[in-house]
Amino acid sequence: MEMEKLVSLCKRRGFLFQSSEIYGGLNGFWDYGPLGVELKRNIKDAWWRDMITGHDDLSVLTGAPAKYQMVGLDCTIIMHPQVWKCSGHYDLFHDFMVDCRQSKKRYRHDQVRGRWVEAKGKKIFVSTTAEAAEEEAETERKALKFFKLRSKNADELSWTSDFVSLSAMSDFAEVLGPDANELGTLTPPREFNLMFKTIVGALGSEDDAAFLRPETAQGIFANFKNVVDSSRVKIPFGIGQVGKSFRNEITPRNFTFRSREFEQMEVEFFCRPEESQEWYKYWRDRRYQWYLDLGLADERLQLRDHDSDELSHYSTGTADIEYAFPFLPSGEFGELEGIAHRGNFDLRSHMEGKLNPNTNPLELETNEHGQPKHRGSGKDLSYRDKETNERFIPHVIEPSAGADRAALAFLCEAYCEDEAPDEKGKMQSRTVLKLHPRLAPIKAAIFPLVKKDGLPELAQQIYRELKQDHNVFYDETGAVGRRYRRQDEIGTPFCITVDSQTLQDKTVTIRDRDSLEQSRINMNDCATEVARRIAGKGKVCSENPS
Repeated sequence: MEMEKLVSLCKRRGFLFQSSEIYGGLNGFWDYGPLGVELKRNIKDAWWRDMITGHDDLSVLTGAPAKYQMVGLDCTIIMHPQVWKCSGHYDLFHDFMVDCRQSKKRYRHDQVRGRWVEAKGKKIFVSTTAEAAEEEAETERKALKFFKLRSKNADELSWTSDFVSLSAMSDFAEVLGPDANELGTLTPPREFNLMFKTIVGALGSEDDAAFLRPETAQGIFANFKNVVDSSRVKIPFGIGQVGKSFRNEITPRNFTFRSREFEQMEVEFFCRPEESQEWYKYWRDRRYQWYLDLGLADERLQLRDHDSDELSHYSTGTADIEYAFPFLPSGEFGELEGIAHRGNFDLRSHMEGKLNPNTNPLELETNEHGQPKHRGSGKDLSYRDKETNERFIPHVIEPSAGADRAALAFLCEAYCEDEAPDEKGKMQSRTVLKLHPRLAPIKAAIFPLVKKDGLPELAQQIYRELKQDHNVFYDETGAVGRRYRRQDEIGTPFCITVDSQTLQDKTVTIRDRDSLEQSRINMNDCATEVARRIAGKGKVCSENPS
């Protein structure tokens, strides 16, 4: 699938728009259109239902070590600045960037790639930030221009390496920057904090500085004690949250894959330390299955455990669920969700202060006066087991998913070009989004075959009945074949047509988007049949007691 076709469909049919497009757009920010907002809401609703409200608190579920509870939370985007100092984001949440002295542009260090080339007795490293599919052509164009060669003389260029990241190089003297025409214009890499800074209150001084949250997790940790005291939950249990996060990415790219404003779906699961490895494996496997159940192909989905050098300093295990997005080079995968074993790092940090990852984990960082540099709350965030009277700091397993990346993956997986018969039976090419019915923005479309003989009135009656429970669409414009294709292109799984036979026996035709099968059902059974077919596509992450 060519990514350009999907991007074009998303704009043309109202899934996604560039933010502030009438003013030239704002890089790294995207608006969801009428269909996109429904798709993303359905993803979040499916996640919330499958993880929180549909959870069976009373049974031991398949694969789970024990019974557990799940509750939800909705925390503020702006929190006390000390939260981010104790969590480590204030000091450690950064990317390395390089600046170009000539173009005055800034690039994320690990996202600049290039290759070595020789011509006219000189060897240089030609770098680019182009997408993988375009980087070969882009570096050749730049090399020809630098060496003052014409396209017909491209065979004079001797490429002496494959593409490598700029982060693998220590010397930039022979590097041709992505937007430069001279060598050695890139600065050494330096840290760039990814949090968005803002001011709280009317005075506007530095003392009033705060940050937009870079993740939803810390609000859950800060409210751990409140939830335990108010909800009667007991270990093991999870707290889920869906909400916006903000990261000032240096170079947003790949459509919505890397954005500066995005939405997360996270659970912080609290358990006994000695049981944490079992729970880590449970959540790792269950979250992987969730994507398969909603339609991602297993050959394009992988569960990858982090190597030891990839782990965060507080983590004893992390696995990424990754998808083979079409904008990535062949064989490469991009992260959809991370499942991390966070130990007790977060709760302890908010109790005692940010722990120094480079020394004894019990030693707090101090300033020049010997006082704690990032003081904790001083609150007791330990947990007391009321049955055994044992007190301990729970370990945490964190499944953290991106709603925007999930939406992009489901769109990429669903996009298809095939053939379907028109109203005369002739095969015609069509574009179709084969979205899982739970995720489809519109569940069914209702058509009167013609705009006369009382057919529109019957079709509107069915529309209003279905509208009570589902997002459905009414269309009486154009040939029925063209109406089918319009709905196929936006992923509508079922189309219901009212025709002359409906007047005789009260039956209608229901058409399946994927199989193209058509069958007759009683018009009074449409609501039941649509609900049955949606459920029949497979209940996501069915929670059967083991």
